[in-house]
Amino acid sequence: MDRLSGIALVGGQGVRARPLTLNSRDHLRSKAAMGLAGRSLIEWAVDVLQSQGVDRFFVAANGGENRAQTKAILEHGERLGVSVRYSRTRFDTSNTGSGEATLRCLEYWDLGGLALVFPSDSVFDFDLDAMVRAHRDADAVVTVATVLRPAAEAAGKYGVVGRGPDGLVKRFLEKPALRTIGGSRAETNAGMYLVDCDRLRMAGREPALASLARRSLDWGGDLLPYLVGHGHRVASYPIAKFGDLGSPRDYLTTLRDVLRDEYPMLSGCARIHESSLHLKDETTGRTLAEKVADGTVRIGPGVRVGRDVEIGPGVVLTESDIGDGVDIGAGSVLRGVACGDHSIIGPGARIFDAFLGAMVDIRSTIDQPVVLTDFCALGDEVRVREGTRLRGVRVYPRLDIRSGASVPPGSDLSCLKDVLRGLGRAA
Repeated sequence: MDRLSGIALVGGQGVRARPLTLNSRDHLRSKAAMGLAGRSLIEWAVDVLQSQGVDRFFVAANGGENRAQTKAILEHGERLGVSVRYSRTRFDTSNTGSGEATLRCLEYWDLGGLALVFPSDSVFDFDLDAMVRAHRDADAVVTVATVLRPAAEAAGKYGVVGRGPDGLVKRFLEKPALRTIGGSRAETNAGMYLVDCDRLRMAGREPALASLARRSLDWGGDLLPYLVGHGHRVASYPIAKFGDLGSPRDYLTTLRDVLRDEYPMLSGCARIHESSLHLKDETTGRTLAEKVADGTVRIGPGVRVGRDVEIGPGVVLTESDIGDGVDIGAGSVLRGVACGDHSIIGPGARIFDAFLGAMVDIRSTIDQPVVLTDFCALGDEVRVREGTRLRGVRVYPRLDIRSGASVPPGSDLSCLKDVLRGLGRAA
C-alpha cells in the first residue's frame, strides 16, 4: 500500500457523554482523551492504524481542551513510532464543522494521495488494505466506512447511506426517522472516510461548496450530501466492527465488547496486572493470586485489572475494567463496570452496568450497601454515602450524594442544587 496519511477529527464538547467528558464541572475532557481498557481512545486509534502501515498523522482539532489534551497524550508521536502534527489554534474561530476542518487540513498541509479521516471518540476494527482496494476499484473521491445495523437502532442516531445500482452512494440521510429508512437493516455511517486528497481539495474549491463551508460543513450533515448531490463519486465500504462511545450506555456496551475480545486489534491489554496479583488485602493479608486460586475471589471472563489494585475477600468481578490503584472492599459484586484510577469501593457494594470516574469514593458498608444499576455514570471524585441506591443517574464531578438521597431514575445531577433537591425529596 502506498503511504497513506491519517487525519484525526478531534472536536466537539461531548455533551451526550457527560460526565465522562468532564474533568470538573466546568472543565472539559476531550473525547479523544477518554480512557478505555487502560489507554486513551486516541492512542487506540493511532495504534490500530500504525499496525496497518499508517505512520503520518494530522490532528484536526477544534478548541483548546481538545488540542492540548490530545497533544499531551500523543506529543509528536515518537513514543508510538509515528509523526503527529496539529492544526493551528487560529483556525478555531472559523471552524464550521468536521468537513470544513478536513478541507482546511488538506489545504494547509498540502496533502496529496490518500488519507483516512477517522473519529477520535470511537474504536474500530477493519482491514485498511481491503478498504483502499475497494476505494480504487470504485474510482471514488470519498469512501465511507459503514456498519450494518437494525433499522430501529439506526433511526435518529446514525447517518444512513443508500446505494444505487452501480454500488455508489446515491443518497445520504443524517439520523433519519425509522419510517424513512425502508427495510429492516440500514447501512450506517461509521464516521470514517478514505479520501482522495487531490480530488477532494478540487471539490472544496467549488464556489458552492466553499460558500457552504463558511456557514456549516459537517461531514455527515453537509459534506457527504453535497458531494453526492453534485455528482462526485462516493462509495461505501462495510467494516468489521465499530464501537460508539458517545453516551455512558454506548461506552459501557462497547467496553464490554472490547473485554470480550470482539475487537481483535484492541487485544493488547493485560487482563490482571502482576502487581495486583501479588498485592495483599488489609482484611486477610492474602494476595489476590491466592484468593483467586481458592475461590475466595471470583474473577469471570471479560475482566481487566490494572496496577496495584487491592481486592478484598468475597469479591465477584465479571465483564469489568478496573483502573490502577483501586480498592474494592470485601463482598462487593461488580458486573459491567468501568472503574477509574484510584477509586474506592466499600464493602458489600452492588454495582451493575455503571461507569465510575477517577477517585470516586463509594462508601458502602456490609450493613448499608451502595447499589448502582442501569448505566449510572459518576464523574471524577464523586462521593456516594452508605445505603444509597441509584438507577441510571449521571452525577457530575466532585458532588457528594448523601445517605438518604432520593434521586429519580435517569436524573442528571450537575450541581449541588440538584443534590439538595434529592435530599429534600428524601425528607
